[in-house]
Amino acid sequence: GIGIVSMLFRTNYLALTGGGRDPKFSPNNVTLWDDSKEKDIVKLEFRSEVKNVKLRRPSDQIIVVLANKVYVYTFSAQPKRLHMFETPDNEKGLVAVSTSKSLAVLAFPGRQPGHIQVVDLGQFIAAGTASVSSVTTPLANMTISSSIIAAHTAALGCLAMNAEGTLLASASDKGTLIRVFEALSGKLLHELRRGADRAEIYSIAFSADSTRLCVSSDKGTVHVFNLDAASSGAAQRSSSEESARLAFMKDLLPKYFSSEWSFAHCQLPTDSRCICAFGPERNTIIVVCADGGCYKFTFDPIKGGECIRESYNRFLR
Repeated sequence: GIGIVSMLFRTNYLALTGGGRDPKFSPNNVTLWDDSKEKDIVKLEFRSEVKNVKLRRPSDQIIVVLANKVYVYTFSAQPKRLHMFETPDNEKGLVAVSTSKSLAVLAFPGRQPGHIQVVDLGQFIAAGTASVSSVTTPLANMTISSSIIAAHTAALGCLAMNAEGTLLASASDKGTLIRVFEALSGKLLHELRRGADRAEIYSIAFSADSTRLCVSSDKGTVHVFNLDAASSGAAQRSSSEESARLAFMKDLLPKYFSSEWSFAHCQLPTDSRCICAFGPERNTIIVVCADGGCYKFTFDPIKGGECIRESYNRFLR
């Protein structure tokens, strides 16, 4: 079986790890697979199980996440380790990386619960001259700049970054709030409310233009949030309606009252684990579930509300 699959943009290169009852590869290894030649080309071996892998196209880098470490390698015939960062226990393999040519930003759990460490991989500074916190790299006499975002009081549950590396979204393991920050400055931009009860957030994704955010959870729903008020009046109307209904609770629950609510949502006919993303067509959501179901929904950017299911396909038998 295969445990993790990560594609290098839209190329024929995949990063694979073994998984399931009969792993095809060792769960402690990352195998780089050339699908056009149908063979592995590189193997990276580790002493413990690989929790996540990301491939970054513009600078051709491999990011490998272990339970307590994050490694960055060159994507080459003989990968060279560029950086190593220590983390607290990260069994979920939480990591987010930009795909922008101009910004190479990496985010992963900080050492304190609910904190996020953000690293600008493209911003090298001379050792000893850093004005921000820094992490030593294998490169002689060099450090790499990093910063910490105190995102939540509880442990992190999910991380996501937009393609440009300018926005970072996070949820705690409580799953009630999603917070959106400026990635490098750490400034809080949005506090989005999924709901009042606890939930496990499965995935968070930005739209291509970073004006919307979609979130899937174990509640069997996908919520769509508006990050740009100018792009739709639905978000403001939805938030106003929620505020009106909860006005009597303002003094008791100010944070609950002031949070931004989703303006559209999709109801899934399955309790299987699902991930979501915005589709290539305008106002579409794609949801892929562990039971093999693939859904396409559309939403009204003005009215919001319940999404319409356009299609369903099953890719597992």
